[in-house]
Amino acid sequence: MMRLKLGACLLSLAITTLTGCTLDPHYERPAAPVAAAFPQGDGYESTTAAQKTTADTSKALAVDTQWRSFFRDARLQKLIQIALDNNRDLRVAALNVAEYEAQYRITRAALAPSISASGGVTRERALGVTSVSNDLNIGTTSWEIDFFGRLRSLKRQALENYLSTEASRQSTQISLIATVATDYLTLLSDERLLKITQDTVAADQATYDVTKRIQELGNSSLLDVRQAQNTLASAQASLASYRRAVAQDRNNLVAVLGAPIPDDLPAAPAFDQATDTSMFAEIDAGLPSTLLTRRPDIVEAEHALKAANANVGAARAAFFPKIELTATAGSSSSTLSGLFKAGTGAWAFAPTVSLPIFDYGSNKASLDVAKIEKNIEIADYESAIQTAFKEVSNALTARATYIDQVTADHDYVTSAQSYYTIAQARYKAGTDSFLTFLDAQRTLYTAQQQWASDTLSQQSNLVTLYKVLGGGVE
Repeated sequence: MMRLKLGACLLSLAITTLTGCTLDPHYERPAAPVAAAFPQGDGYESTTAAQKTTADTSKALAVDTQWRSFFRDARLQKLIQIALDNNRDLRVAALNVAEYEAQYRITRAALAPSISASGGVTRERALGVTSVSNDLNIGTTSWEIDFFGRLRSLKRQALENYLSTEASRQSTQISLIATVATDYLTLLSDERLLKITQDTVAADQATYDVTKRIQELGNSSLLDVRQAQNTLASAQASLASYRRAVAQDRNNLVAVLGAPIPDDLPAAPAFDQATDTSMFAEIDAGLPSTLLTRRPDIVEAEHALKAANANVGAARAAFFPKIELTATAGSSSSTLSGLFKAGTGAWAFAPTVSLPIFDYGSNKASLDVAKIEKNIEIADYESAIQTAFKEVSNALTARATYIDQVTADHDYVTSAQSYYTIAQARYKAGTDSFLTFLDAQRTLYTAQQQWASDTLSQQSNLVTLYKVLGGGVE
């Protein structure tokens, strides 16, 4: 009867081990501490959007849109691919994934016994007698039978850490893609501002020359000449500033690419085509906030939470007995030829059981630490969702209002150009003063700068919106 009970107990423990039962707490994804939908209404809808876009039922969710589908500019696509191939930060992120995958395999290997073989020849002489011993042994040392799931919890923790690192690599990739796109757009913007400033300097130089000739003929005052000279000097200072900005933009782009900018890039599109589908694909931002859980950084936070949950199971298992087996079998003989003969065999089987009785509260403290770490990961996970919700909401209101802002900028440039043309003609005809013409020049230059700056902000926000919605992963 006793043998039957012992056999049933061992069979039950073996089944528990094989089925992978652990003492991990039941995992439930924490509820998202944000609204079910993103904000709508005033500030989130463009007053001119109907004039700019039409309904498109073929739009895809950003989280399901790969970067090649979103960024349609062939020049930018090539730059992004270069960065993905050469950027060192992304390379380090990939190596971190490989490291954690290897650590997971190390932890997983502890579930199976480690069997090794050893053999040797010993020759010794004592008291005038020489003896020879030949040994061959095969066995396992200190294999822990995972009855209470401690090793399986540790394996699950290592797996979740690995998956968390993979999600981190995806976040790094998305950030890299967004950085390349933003740096590229900044370069295009500064090149456009440089061209505007070059045209302005040429126009200011012509105005200064004409004003100086008129003053020499006695038909203009020296004050007009000095005002024209001041305007020219200011534009020349801006020209030097934009030349520096363009050079620095190229350096920034080279740094993020991890390689020189190729000379055979496709032609860049016109910068002011802010909503042109040749630059970006239309994406549907009207998704429920729960889909933010698919963002790689939030996936990373959830895997970290699951790892902490598994660590609680490992800490619980430390309260239960720990069973280890040590077994060896082999042969020993004074001659190599007699190593496998009858009577030379030897074996040893040494199971050990250790049960914590009094540890001055060490195991209890370890369990408390594991539970606290889990609560910290819950807070981090909820914070990541709240941050993502804020980022998407800000990007949504920016997308709507930038449409109105850039539209107004375009109207401003058109009006300023007309003002400049009329003022120039009236000044040459002697109808208006030089101050009116000078004001028209400054107004046009300011309007062109503002349009270029706001266009960059609008385009950069489209990249940001795509990023914060979790797009870009392949």
